Order: sequence, then structure tokens, then C-alpha cells
Amino acid sequence: MALDEKERIVIPDENGEEHLFEVLFTFDADETEQSYIAVVPVEQKDDEEVEVYAFRYEEKEADDNDLSLFPIESDEEWEMVEEMLNTLADEESGQ
Repeated sequence: MALDEKERIVIPDENGEEHLFEVLFTFDADETEQSYIAVVPVEQKDDEEVEVYAFRYEEKEADDNDLSLFPIESDEEWEMVEEMLNTLADEESGQ
């Protein structure tokens, strides 16, 4: 399943409460051979400043609509995700 722009996903927090997020973008990194996803809380998406969450993800083979999310732990991965965010922001402001 390819993730589209404006797709929304539900992510439970550490207390088991579910929150709705809008997908900003996904990308695959050649260096790490991993897939990454950046999301914002739906209730914040129209605010001037939003908190962006990023995860490494894997699609579960049995169900295309089910993703496993993993925290990004290395500085290299964070730098790569931030670079993608900056590129996306530059493209949007240039339109």
C-alpha cells in the first residue's frame, strides 16, 4: 500500500489512548534500507506551529493497512528525517 498525502492514521500513546494523525510524507532511505513516516496530530494541522512526529515503519505483510512503528533512536536517522522535512518545507514555501 502506498501512503498518499492527507492519509490519516491512528497511533496509540503509551497509555493506550488513540490519537489521529495526518501523514505528512513517507520515504525510503537507501542508506539504512528503512522506511520512515512523518505525521502531525490532526487537531494541530492548521496551527501555525505544529509538532511533527517521525517514526521508522514496517508494513505488516499479512495486512497492507497495518503498520508497525518504531522510534527513531540514532542521530543519523534524525538528521536524515530533518533534512527531508526541510526539503518539504522549502518546496511548499516556494509554490
